[in-house]
Amino acid sequence: MLDFLRREGIDPGIISAIEEFRAAHSVSEAAGSRLMDAPRFEYYGREIWEAAATALLCGENLLLVGPKATGKNVLAENLAAAFGRPSWDVSFYINTDAASLIGTDTFKNGEVSFRPGPITQCATLGGFGILDEINMAKNESLAVLHATLDFRRVIDVPGYDRIHMDSATRFIGTMNYGYAGTRELNEALVSRFVVIEMPPITPDNLKKLLKREHPELRDEWAEQFTGLYSDLRRKVDSAEISTKALDLRGLMSAVDLMAHGLNAVEALRMGVVNKAFDPFERKLVEDVITSRIPADLGRGGLFD
Repeated sequence: MLDFLRREGIDPGIISAIEEFRAAHSVSEAAGSRLMDAPRFEYYGREIWEAAATALLCGENLLLVGPKATGKNVLAENLAAAFGRPSWDVSFYINTDAASLIGTDTFKNGEVSFRPGPITQCATLGGFGILDEINMAKNESLAVLHATLDFRRVIDVPGYDRIHMDSATRFIGTMNYGYAGTRELNEALVSRFVVIEMPPITPDNLKKLLKREHPELRDEWAEQFTGLYSDLRRKVDSAEISTKALDLRGLMSAVDLMAHGLNAVEALRMGVVNKAFDPFERKLVEDVITSRIPADLGRGGLFD
């Protein structure tokens, strides 16, 4: 990951500070299995990288905010890999409660003992906790994190000793406004994070991503897929279509299908068009695709 940061032109001072952080904080054997050496995707965006890394080096927790397909989870995983930390992924939902985060009593060897939850494990083992879609959970259940996320850096479990966090522990929350089931975060919780507004992926970075995943994809078609995504974003911004078809994961999946021999238009129908369930909206998305992608385009025309 550090070599990737150098290629992306990240400030050498920040990279040196990350190397010092890695040298100062070893990873215990108990957490070794949670290390991520090579994330599936890499996040492209120098300014965001520098802001996020600086915040973590200063001991802050991060909240990554933005619409879908802005790379929130990709950046969170990349940060854990760059800092050489084990990571815990905690997906939030409406029934998330204190026990599912901190831990609960369990019966073991004939006695009641404490079974630590993911937040406790992450805190004690010096990990990076990725709190996915944090605004899906009820605010009252998140209140148990207040002492963990602020200057106290402790977890107070009723009936057990106070648990102190490892100095390397950081938490990275992600949230997307507008998803069904989301809610406003309590101000007390938000104040315990520094917030980064995640920008949409730029055309240049999207082309980099496509070429990284499929080096054999011809430049002309990488540019066309990049342009297609930009066209869909413009239609979303002008309220002509919803965000359902603006799906970066779907576009990447479609290109994977093309690489395995599926016709380009059919692959885009499966990965992008059919994400919209309204027939009129699907027709608009299909029109965008046919303006750039020939109906008979197959693998032989796409890849070298």
